[in-house]
Amino acid sequence: MLQKNLETESTLTDRFQTTVPSVVRQALHLEKKDKIKFTVQPNGSVLLTRVEASEEDPVVESFLSFIADDMREHPEKLQPLTASMRERIESLTADVTLDLDTPLLDEDE
Repeated sequence: MLQKNLETESTLTDRFQTTVPSVVRQALHLEKKDKIKFTVQPNGSVLLTRVEASEEDPVVESFLSFIADDMREHPEKLQPLTASMRERIESLTADVTLDLDTPLLDEDE
C-alpha cells in the first residue's frame, strides 16, 4: 500500500471524459478495460477505486442466458456468418465514423 499521498491532475474533455493519470493507474494496478468506481464522500471529496472483476452485469447475464437457451432449444436456426453477410455488415458501417472528442449535443447528455 502507498506510504504517502500522491497528487496529480487530469483535464476534462468537452465530453466530460478524462485520462486516468499513469501514477493512479499504477497505484490501482489498472489495465485496459478495467472498471473504476467513484464514491463521493459527504465532505465532497471523491474516492476512486478499482472494481474487482467479480461484479457481473445482471442484464448482460440474462441476455446471454436467453441466447444460450435459444441456441440449445433451436439449433436448426443457427447458421454460419457467410461472406455476403460480412460484406453487408461492412457496407452498412462503411461510412460510420467515431470521434470521442466530439462534444455531445444537449439531447445526448
